[in-house]
Amino acid sequence: MSDTPLPQPLLEDDELERLDEFLDSERVDPDALDLISAHGFLVALAVAPREIEATTWVAELFHGEPAFADAAERSEILGLLEKLRGNAIDTLEQGGLPELPFELTLDGTAPEETPIGDWCAGFMEGVFLDEAAWFEQDEETVATLLLPFMALSALFDDEPDMADMTADTARLESLAGQLPDLVLDLYLHYRVPPETPKPMPRKKKPAGRSPGKGKPGGKR
Repeated sequence: MSDTPLPQPLLEDDELERLDEFLDSERVDPDALDLISAHGFLVALAVAPREIEATTWVAELFHGEPAFADAAERSEILGLLEKLRGNAIDTLEQGGLPELPFELTLDGTAPEETPIGDWCAGFMEGVFLDEAAWFEQDEETVATLLLPFMALSALFDDEPDMADMTADTARLESLAGQLPDLVLDLYLHYRVPPETPKPMPRKKKPAGRSPGKGKPGGKR
């Protein structure tokens, strides 16, 4: 029996459907994130090394203020977004894996033409929101951990350093299947202090061995 934890859904299906309906409506800016991108964005905020003000990330997600029908709808939609982020934090804090709302396989399709690419692009939008904090410490390790998200997002395809990775379809397929684990790896990177080597105990000098004195117990 495998000890690998099953991914945990961050919202119930009906809650995801409600968000999808609203984010796809004409009351939201055309450039706002859709459900899949918003899911990735909020998971990134759950991983982020420091808290982002809700007013900041809400404005970024919606590209402004949506035309909510009334205060009740505003409270409902913002509450669902905060619940998704909060559930992601709780899941990761317990060492669990977040369930992503799509199949984790590319099936030979380019990432940017799949929900995987959209989700990773949304995740990277969450990183860009406070990029300095993400790379403030151990920049090389963070860059390595973020590389799969960058490659699958298709936002960096024009960069020469990314060409070999994005051309390797088998590797991209493998990374897509590992996304929940990669999210947990990033979360733990920011919250579990690195192991430091244990200090070596100092060697004790034999008792009585001090300069100018004879062997312990010897005659004067």
